[in-house]
Amino acid sequence: MSFKADKILTLAGKEWQGLSSNELAENFRHTLSLGMHGLCFSPYIDGQQPGDLLSEDQVRRRLEIIRPYTQWIRSFSCTEGNELIPKIAKAYGMKTLVGAWLGKDDRINQEEIRSLIKLAKEGYVDIAAVGNEVLYRKDLTEDQLLECMLRVKEELPSVPVGYVDAYYEFEHKPRITDACDILLANCYPYWEGCALDYSLLYIKDMYARAVRAGKGKKVIVTETGWPSQGTPLYGAVPSDENFMKYFINIQNWSRQESIELFYFSSFDESWKVGTEGDVGAYWGLWDKEEQVKF
Repeated sequence: MSFKADKILTLAGKEWQGLSSNELAENFRHTLSLGMHGLCFSPYIDGQQPGDLLSEDQVRRRLEIIRPYTQWIRSFSCTEGNELIPKIAKAYGMKTLVGAWLGKDDRINQEEIRSLIKLAKEGYVDIAAVGNEVLYRKDLTEDQLLECMLRVKEELPSVPVGYVDAYYEFEHKPRITDACDILLANCYPYWEGCALDYSLLYIKDMYARAVRAGKGKKVIVTETGWPSQGTPLYGAVPSDENFMKYFINIQNWSRQESIELFYFSSFDESWKVGTEGDVGAYWGLWDKEEQVKF
């Protein structure tokens, strides 16, 4: 077996040595211009947070900005104006992965589920996600989550139904995995302290573990990304350069290996510092002023 440099670079990502900041930004803009499979939608403008009512104008404006770059859009809730996202996205010809946000409040959970079912029956939902990381947060038990999932599946027999969580939860929670029509896996090398140089290999392993857990079911990467600013997490360092490099590598991998992937995220959202620390506000491809970052 002989040494093949091109194969090594395919495994580890693009070779960056000798590339200037301007050249890196050109690569980033070119990759963005090629478009992507999916993008997580960030609806909250500066000063807003979950619980605030979204306006049709802000949803429409932000969807108009990003729609040239993505085939699919992912939303996280079906209430408080979030139900507008799949409706407007569909009018723009986009595919939708629509989530019901579940937590500890059963009244809110039931409202989210009713709205998700209604949206799907009206034709606005291509994939339904019942909950996002509720097991990771320990907001619901497996039995409670299964009850919600089975209710949605019974109401929507023609719509693929899944649950979104960290990739390893599908290994550890086989009853949830069995209940999913489709596995919706969040894969973040950053949040596991992985250095940028190894992040592509790392996410490939994350994805492979979800695939094995699924035993033949389709796996979609529902979130992955890298922050452009903030405090390092072990070997994972937020920076403009690492942000661009990660985006380019991930999109190249998605295209080359036909990985269905939703990038996180579309816009920076300041409210996220409360849940994720200083990095929380800097995951967007566009900044909070709705300008592309680079």
